[in-house]
Amino acid sequence: METSTFKLIEATIEDIQQAFREQKLTSVELVQAYLDRIEAYDKNGPKINSVRAINPDALAIAAELDDKRGQDGQGPLYGIPVLLKDNIETKDPMPTTAGAIALEHNFAKEDAFVAKQLREAGAIVLGKVNLSEWAYFMSQDGPSGYSSLAGQVKNPYGIDVFEPEDVGGSSSGTGAAIASNFAVVGVGTETSGSILSPSSANSIVGIKPTVGLISRSRIIPIAESQDTAGPMARTVADAAILLGAMTGVDEQDPATLKSEGQALTDYTPHLKKDGLKGARIGVDLSFLNNEAPEERAIMDAAIEQIKALGATVVKLTIPQKDFESDVLWYEFKRGVNDYLASTPDDVPVKSLADVIDFNKQDPERRMKFGQAVLDKAQSLSDDPNDATYLEHRDIDFRSSTAEGIDLVMHEHQLDALLFQNNRGAAMPAKAGYPSITVPAGYTEDGHPVGVTFSARAFSEARLIELAYSYEQATKKRIVPDLESY
Repeated sequence: METSTFKLIEATIEDIQQAFREQKLTSVELVQAYLDRIEAYDKNGPKINSVRAINPDALAIAAELDDKRGQDGQGPLYGIPVLLKDNIETKDPMPTTAGAIALEHNFAKEDAFVAKQLREAGAIVLGKVNLSEWAYFMSQDGPSGYSSLAGQVKNPYGIDVFEPEDVGGSSSGTGAAIASNFAVVGVGTETSGSILSPSSANSIVGIKPTVGLISRSRIIPIAESQDTAGPMARTVADAAILLGAMTGVDEQDPATLKSEGQALTDYTPHLKKDGLKGARIGVDLSFLNNEAPEERAIMDAAIEQIKALGATVVKLTIPQKDFESDVLWYEFKRGVNDYLASTPDDVPVKSLADVIDFNKQDPERRMKFGQAVLDKAQSLSDDPNDATYLEHRDIDFRSSTAEGIDLVMHEHQLDALLFQNNRGAAMPAKAGYPSITVPAGYTEDGHPVGVTFSARAFSEARLIELAYSYEQATKKRIVPDLESY
């Protein structure tokens, strides 16, 4: 699986581009090397089960890009294989399924805006990766990483040892695949924790961007107020490169209009080793896993390292409102009904009600862990002006911004807040604010732990500075051992 002159494992975008320039590697060779590795370790051996479909056109696209290499305007993603979560539409001959049997024939005629941006940057869509079914918005009784269509994704750090849900989700396949070196970088999506959870659980870097920085058009939705796609990579540098290629205003997604003048197409100038020097980082210790001493010790060590890199760490309390919001259920019903109504004729469901009925026809296969989340969404109004929905959304937004993140960041003049893994994901998710997670270490039994920085809208550049500074000083990521299986 290594080419004769190139080391595939942990190869970064810059490593690959250098090999291209020196004519030690072609995109065809690179794609084939990843395909071989997927065959050996995803489909056989430890059977990580992260990749649901390989793009049958990937090698042909790679050959075409090889022929054109060296022409003007080719950026850092030129010829780079990327894996996409299987809720992002592409025009390749692969369906977009969200892990649901009902959508196994959902072939799109167009790329999602995100996929189009990546192609324009020269990336090769290598395939689609597995996910928690309906992006973990079907049942809360099943494990992360499970779908009726594709089964269970495994965490490469604890194959057949960790609990199934320890792979994280809902972007489980992206996390496991990138950790396992099945592609250079991947794209996940998040509504609340679905990039941060599998990134930290699989010891990779994940960026959950500001809502509106990246288009959601032609991505199967959960909630328009919180949904976003985002980069997942083995290094902060690769995540930053991928993020820059994904930004852009899309008239099909009005939320992206607010990114005009805020978004960058190149975040690499913010890869600063001294990014933490002089920074003020807030931490609410209640968001750490205080019931797991090993994990808490890893976080305490990370905090000390952050201080050693020149940051001031401020211990504080983030106000939290004890409120059960139904925003996601209301928005899911509306968004999924709109999405399904425009799917091809081969798709047997055209509404959420259809999905629920379809699953009931073969419950053991189509809804092994039930579908209580779908049932609840169906029971609610799909009127965007529903009074209860608007009240819940107002409470969510206010409690996470003016009464939450904004309040403490202003009071303590902070650059960012620090959390463990995705333990603080809900608040920035409700606010539509960005976060980035970076590997921080491992417990004795091999469970990865991540340090996560969150801040206010469109502060991705600053978060990249902080995360890169920490990453470069610590370099905690270890390659998972797949070869012994």
